[in-house]
Amino acid sequence: MLEARSAIRILHAYKPPLADRIGLRLDFNESTAGCSPRVLARLRSLDAELLARYPEREPVEKEAASFLGLDPSQVLLTNGVDEAIHLLCSTYLDPGDEALIAVPTFAMYSIFAQAEGASVVEVAAGDNFAFPASDLLARVSSRTRLIAVANPNNPTGAAVAGDVLLRIAQAAPQAAVLVDEAYFEFHGETVIDPAFGDCATQIENLFVARTFSKAYGLAGLRIGILAGVARQMANVRRVASPYNVNAAALAVLPEALADQEYVRGYVAQVRNNRENLQRELGCLGLHYWPSHANFVLVRIGPAHAEFVRALRDRGILVRDRHTDPGCEGCVRLTVGSDAHMQILIDALREVVPLLGLQTGWRSELPNGVRS
Repeated sequence: MLEARSAIRILHAYKPPLADRIGLRLDFNESTAGCSPRVLARLRSLDAELLARYPEREPVEKEAASFLGLDPSQVLLTNGVDEAIHLLCSTYLDPGDEALIAVPTFAMYSIFAQAEGASVVEVAAGDNFAFPASDLLARVSSRTRLIAVANPNNPTGAAVAGDVLLRIAQAAPQAAVLVDEAYFEFHGETVIDPAFGDCATQIENLFVARTFSKAYGLAGLRIGILAGVARQMANVRRVASPYNVNAAALAVLPEALADQEYVRGYVAQVRNNRENLQRELGCLGLHYWPSHANFVLVRIGPAHAEFVRALRDRGILVRDRHTDPGCEGCVRLTVGSDAHMQILIDALREVVPLLGLQTGWRSELPNGVRS
């Protein structure tokens, strides 16, 4: 009788609640404005001949590398950041190795590591979800072969200073250190920065992932970037399919990269609306954590599921994060365009008093000072 590997049989599958997503989508951190009009125009121009042939990744990879200020040998286009994580795990993890992650965070780090037979070592975030740098460094051992850090982190919105990330990479030279910058545009800080000594070309074990699912509004096309030193990226390419990114995504990516005015405009709206939403949450007496991403994590308490249902009844989808480590009673709210945020705020003003959620709490900053 055919059976899956033991590592797969015990794996806890990630099942995002994607069904029946009818309404204002503030649950998966997608763009609420959609992609650039230039992207749509390019999609409409695609012909049968383009779709009939296998996609050619390398020419677009060169454009993406140029956009990042890197050499093409340092860059691999991937089927979203998910594939980038999967490829790193396949390249560097053997059964019995260890992967270090600070929790709560994106679930796929753990899932892909465990699928390779590695053990996942979870390090709990500090007070107010502060990044546990010292605790994580203390858990590094000779078995540590992967360290994954989302910056900014999902679902908390917390960010890590670049010098801390470089210190982690230097402290664990035997491990692939992934800095997942899926929400980079809303944060504005990256380790691909001359201020850090051009670390993407100099630190052998450091990898950076980006996605076009968030700020660029291309979640449905599944396209991301993995960057690292050329020698290590050559290893990753050995396990990557040459046709991993579809032809439609490759056709529109140059247009998406070229239309930075559109991206900057949407990001500016999100950043402004993030502050407006956090201010409104404070006025409503809800406990939230200041975010560097396009979402805000809010502690609702025991009524978290009722809160999600009440907003859904009003046509607004938000994400219950109650089961994430340290996130008991928490709900994540995606931040979007001006019009969409006004709809959310109007609904919050109705739902919060209706459910009796006013607590008098305010946000708590990483140093524990209340705002």
